[in-house]
This record gives sequence, C-alpha cells and structure tokens, in this order.
Amino acid sequence: MMEALLSALLALASPERLMYMALGVGIGYAIGVLPALGGLAGLSLVLPFIYGLDEVAALAMLVGLVAVAATADTFSSILMGIPGSSASQATILDGFPMARRGEAARALSASFIASMVGGIVGAVILTGAVLVARPLILALTTAELFMLAVLGLSMVGVLAGRSFAKGVVACGMGLALGTVGAAPATSEYRLDFGTIYLSDGLPLPVLVLGIFALSEIVDLARGGGTISQTAELGRGWFAGLRDTLRHWWLLVRSSAIGSVLGAIPGLGGSVTDWIVYGHAIQTEKNGQFGKGDVRGVIAVEASNNAREGGALVPTLFFGIPSSGTMAVFLGGMTLIGIEAGPQLVTNRLDLTYAIIWSLAIANVMGTGLCFLTSPLIARLTVIRFGLIAPFMVMVVCFGAFNTNRDLADLFLLLGIGALGLLMRRYGWPRPPFVVGFVLAQPMETYLYQALQFHGWSFLLRPGVLVIAGLILICVFLGIRQRQLAEAEDETPRAAETRRAQALFALVPVVLFAAVLADALRQSFLGGVFPGGLAVVMLLISLPLVLQIGFARNPPGGLLHDAEVQPDPELGGFWTYLGWVAGLVALAALIGFFLANILFFLAFLRRAARCSWPMTLALTAIACGVLLVSAQVLVLDFPAGVLQAMVDLPWPLR
Repeated sequence: MMEALLSALLALASPERLMYMALGVGIGYAIGVLPALGGLAGLSLVLPFIYGLDEVAALAMLVGLVAVAATADTFSSILMGIPGSSASQATILDGFPMARRGEAARALSASFIASMVGGIVGAVILTGAVLVARPLILALTTAELFMLAVLGLSMVGVLAGRSFAKGVVACGMGLALGTVGAAPATSEYRLDFGTIYLSDGLPLPVLVLGIFALSEIVDLARGGGTISQTAELGRGWFAGLRDTLRHWWLLVRSSAIGSVLGAIPGLGGSVTDWIVYGHAIQTEKNGQFGKGDVRGVIAVEASNNAREGGALVPTLFFGIPSSGTMAVFLGGMTLIGIEAGPQLVTNRLDLTYAIIWSLAIANVMGTGLCFLTSPLIARLTVIRFGLIAPFMVMVVCFGAFNTNRDLADLFLLLGIGALGLLMRRYGWPRPPFVVGFVLAQPMETYLYQALQFHGWSFLLRPGVLVIAGLILICVFLGIRQRQLAEAEDETPRAAETRRAQALFALVPVVLFAAVLADALRQSFLGGVFPGGLAVVMLLISLPLVLQIGFARNPPGGLLHDAEVQPDPELGGFWTYLGWVAGLVALAALIGFFLANILFFLAFLRRAARCSWPMTLALTAIACGVLLVSAQVLVLDFPAGVLQAMVDLPWPLR
C-alpha cells in the first residue's frame, strides 16, 4: 500500500501534471467565487478540454476544480450573505453576521483553514475506504437511507430560532414544496398546474437564492451604509487560525461526519451541512449560533470539503455518483477511458491514489490562493452597499436563470424572495424550510422503496434501530436547547402587527390544504407521502394561527416583527423588492441584457443617488461582467417577448 501511495505521488509530481492541477484549482476558484454556479458548472465547462490528456493530469485537473470550488464559495456566503452554492447555505448563518460586525477576515481565515483540514481528512478517509468501503456501503439499504433522511429532519429543533412551532411548520412548508413535480413511485404529476417547468419540481438553487440571498440584499439596501460596520478588515487572519486550533475537536468531528455522509448517494451537500451544523449547536456549549459564532463557520466548512472525499467513494468504487457534481466527474472519467467500479481498486490502484493525492494537494493550493486574494475581495464589505446591490441582484438573477435556462426561474426567484422576506420579518426560521425541501424527495423515494422491499418490518432492521437511537438523542438535545433559548428570549412581542402576522401564518395553511387536495386525486403510492404530510402539518399550523391571532399570552417567539417602525426615508422592503420585480418584468419584455442596463441606470441614480459619471461607469462594468461571464461559461441571457419579434445581434437577443 505504501509503495502504491508513493508511486502515485511521484507520478503526480511532474511539472506538467501539477500545472494542470493548478489550472483546475484556478477554474474552481473562479467558479466558486461566483454565486450559484459551484463545481457542477465548472466541471461542465472543462470536460471538453480534458479529452486527449493523460489520465493522471486529467484527473488532477478535475479533482482540483471540485475541491477548490467548495472552498471559494465561502466568499459570497460570508461577505454578502449569498450562498455560493447549495452546499454553503449554513455558512451564511454565522459567517455573514461576523462580516457585518467587521470580522470578515476572521471568518474567512477560519473557513479556509477548516476547509483545508476537512479536505485532507476527506482524502485520508478515502484512503481507508479503499479497504473497507465496499462492505459498509453495501450494508446500507433504502431503509437505513430513509432513517438518515429523518435524522436530517431531527435537526429542525436546533435550527428553529425563537419558536419551535414556527420551525416545524417552516420545515413542513419546505417538505410540501419538495413534493411538487413527478411522484418518485408512480411518476404522477403533483401541483404542476400542467406546466413543463414544474413537472421536474422546484429547482433548489433558485429556491435557496430566493429564500436567503434576496432577503439579505433587500435588508442591506434598505439599511444603507456598508455590509461591515468597520473598515478593519486586515485584522483577524491569525484569529481565525487560533479559532480552528482552539476548536480542533469540532473540526475533526465535522470533517469525519461530512466525509461519511458524503459517501451516501442521494443525501447531497445541503443535507450534510445542516446535519453538521445541528451537531455543532447540540454539542458546543455557550454558543451564539446564528449570531456570528465562528464555530458554526468551522463546522460547516470542514464538512463541505470533507464531503468531496466521501462523495468519491461510491463514485470511484461502485460507479454510483452521490451528487450531480460526481455524476459529471464520472462522465469525465469515461471521457479519458477510465471505468469506475471495484476493478479500479484492484487493477488501477495507482489512479485511485493519484486521485487521493490530488484531493489533498488541491485543498492546500486552494487555501493558499484564497488567502492571497482575501484582503482584496474582503474590501467589498466596506463599499457603500447601494453601489454593490445592483451587481448582487444581477448575479443572483443570472445565476437563478441559468439553473434551467427558463424565464420562469426568475419569477420563481421573485416569489420565493418575497416569501423569504416575510419569513425574516415575522420571525419564521428559514433553515428548517430549506432542510425540509432538500429532504422531501429522498425521504419519499426511500420510504417507498423500503416498503416495497421489506414492508413495515424495515423499522426493525438493526441499522434502522441504531439510527433511530441517534434521532432520539438529537430530538432530546434539540428540546433542551429550545428550553434554554426560550428562557433567555427577551425579544419584544411586536403585537402592533398581530393581524398581519396572523394573516401570514395562513400561508402555510393554504399550502398544506392545496397539497392535501392534490394528494387525494393521486393514486395511493403517489399521494400517501404528501397527503400524510399535509394532514399532520394542518393539525400543527391551524392552532398556530389561532395562537398568533387571538391568544392572550402566546408562547415566546410567536409574535415577532423585525420592522415595527420602518424608516420612511429608506422605504419598506416592498420598495426594494419592487426593484427586483422591475428587473424581472423588463427581462421578460426586452431581454435580460437590455433590462440590466435600464435597471442599473435607474437604481444607481434613484436609490443609490450616484452621479451620472459614476452611474455610467458602473453600468459599463456590469455589462462587461455579463458579457465575459456569458462567453466564458457558455451561458445564455433570458430572452424577452419583444426580442422574439425582432432579429437582434448578440448580446441584445
């Protein structure tokens, strides 16, 4: 084994192969910095260029891209509150508050070091998996996978914010929206309203951008000023290093959990991150999670990169991609003539270890690159946000559209963004909503398959019982955490807007009623999961509406309004959401490129109150960024109705 490891390292150490790895690291960095793209877009971009390369160089390039994209997506999550990818949502909860209070350097430093350690731990675990992965993975049936999805739901208690009831209902809303589209068991279409767009379900990247990014952009734009409250961004780099050293046990635990969960097909990065984040909340004492606790950043970022090592286990050894990124990676292996499967371990051990070394070295390379560029990128947080806001809106809309290349992505982004704004205002936690949405499809799929293969006796399987014990422990810790949080809760009840809060509480009731009505029209297998979910959630959400609207002394956290007295000078959040709606409407009418020009000119002059020279300069920069991004990444602009009537040259068409 040691001989194979050393020979693989020597093969990888040639200047040409290291150059290709560095190229992959650079592309992964650039892709990761841009919100909503992630490693999947980067791999799709480089696949045409690896054909003809020798096997080790091509694999080093692909692994370098995947590893570093998971590190670089931290920038937008921490500095701007925009998830760099669907697997970096939890980083926002603590990283962004740290940036806002002037600790961007500390948060970035801790995240980069945690990512590097997580990547190395993932590589180590991948090395051990060469010997033990096959029996472990084959031991997991759909019954155990279903229970692992339920384990993810058990984290709702610690992610529920000030109100456990609101957290449960928010999770139910996510689960309900996750059932839109074709049923896994029967392929019956549910709540698709006869549209092709909804037949495949709601796209996760658009939902995450709407629920997190738009609400943060609107909140910052209304507040004026800068993202960070201090310009002292150069300090804190060594503080982040000290944080990771001080919390080394959390770092190792999170890396190990992320690597193990990453090896399970179907769970995905979003689920892994929320499970690890919930684990950190449950096990770390005296935490201020969600308010800028560096331990939240360390745990999530360590699991992010460790997950890539775990995800390679089923991909390499069984040819089973555990995520969309790994599916493209598997396609890249096929392009260069490598067949994934058990024979890769027995006959091509040199390539297996070359991948492991590439994963470890690329993480070190990526960390160094991120550290070198961080001071420059971090200074975005001290620029007046009115100048950054239109760029962020443009990137979010462009990223959302290129999820499916459908104009409906922008309308969905707008609708989910409005929902996210109201949830933020009235104290409804958004993380449980995302957890529920992510887990809906795997839960239903695994439940159906477990019943088909084992019947209800699957609940008595040893693996299921072990995971059930873990779920009980998580629920117990979550309830205890909630009791402590409610005892310390001093948030004003904000009863002035009680009627509005009660009306918003009816939104989930209407959603669950619609899901139940649709489920009754489906076959048993197609409607049992959404129907059962809707009944349970209606029984929880209806009393919640009554408590918010009529209870004399409602439980703590039920009444909450983050905007009791809005500032008339800055305008309410509907004003700034209206700017986004205007961009979407213009894009539908005249196309995205022309719409952005008008949007920038109007927003910078009116909302940001810029001079004409500044307005024209920033608009020109935005146009350049759009054109370069579209050309390099081979992406399309949303086309408008009027454009279809006139044959215009690119980029106006």
